[in-house]
Amino acid sequence: MATGPLLNKTLHVVIDMQRLFAEETAWHTPAIAGILPNVVALSKARPAETVFARFMVPQNAESATGRWKTYYRRWSSVTLDELDGAMLELVAPLSAIAGPGSIVDKQTYSVFGSPEFTARLQGSGTDTLIFSGVETDVCVYASVLDAVDAGYRVILAEDAVASGDMKAHAMVIKMLAPRLSEQIEILSTEAILNLWRD
Repeated sequence: MATGPLLNKTLHVVIDMQRLFAEETAWHTPAIAGILPNVVALSKARPAETVFARFMVPQNAESATGRWKTYYRRWSSVTLDELDGAMLELVAPLSAIAGPGSIVDKQTYSVFGSPEFTARLQGSGTDTLIFSGVETDVCVYASVLDAVDAGYRVILAEDAVASGDMKAHAMVIKMLAPRLSEQIEILSTEAILNLWRD
């Protein structure tokens, strides 16, 4: 349920809508195709107030830090030693929308791990973050929780997020996020666009 209109202090954060997840890789997320029109609609509504986060993978497992080494030993096929770097680019409809300075890179699940993103927030007066993208139960939810901790009004675009594990996606949408109902609003793309009018 929405708690009020969206004002000019709102930022739409698109998480990991990259070829890496849209195409046939070890991290292929087939459900991305179903949410893409809604992510595009949100992005086109306010392109200047939209940021696109990209998940950047290391050259190889040994160049990662800490337990990320173990993680990338499992997922070595998506390290740059084996992956075409072009797969890290945004999917085509979004790359056409992304303007200069609208792409931020991260090496963590949460977009708050991106220095570029936190720099954009500093001094911007932003008080509301809308989240779309993939994966609901990993990078999106990690970002949502960090946004909650930072005190932002948080809106999760229910029909503009998806996961490679749609049961886990449903768990976030139906059970986990609603537990924080005072801090996380779960709205449809249509409802968000209606609230985010000039």
